[in-house]
Amino acid sequence: MDIVLLEDVKALGKKGQIVKVNDGYARNFILPKKLGIEATSKNLNDLKLQKANEEKVVAEQLQEARDFGAKLSESSVTLSIKAGEGGRAFGSVSGKEISAAIKSQLGYDLDKKKLVLPEPLKTFGSHEVPIKLHKDVTAKLIVKVVES
Repeated sequence: MDIVLLEDVKALGKKGQIVKVNDGYARNFILPKKLGIEATSKNLNDLKLQKANEEKVVAEQLQEARDFGAKLSESSVTLSIKAGEGGRAFGSVSGKEISAAIKSQLGYDLDKKKLVLPEPLKTFGSHEVPIKLHKDVTAKLIVKVVES
């Protein structure tokens, strides 16, 4: 029996492959566990349509991420921290604070995990902070740190 795998099956094949298996193995293991479906012309056409729809959704998400990244790259956020002796920064600005400032100043709800900030900002001035919006899209936001 020919089976189209819906998931990776160890020692059999990867997702999307068409494999030939014994009828008993297909009826008793693959089909009940929803690891694959029978490779009929109707099922193959349904899988092609489903794959095309998934690719369309991924393309739309990529375009939305690019548009949002363009908006973020044109804007900036200002944060203030206390100054210590000699004009040195007292404390730092973390990803959580930057995320909260983006929400309050720009109105975008952005998760702090999307900020690529290896360490908190500890100096005054403008800093370029990369934001990972999609696996292929990284925007740069200007964060201005000023003395309060």
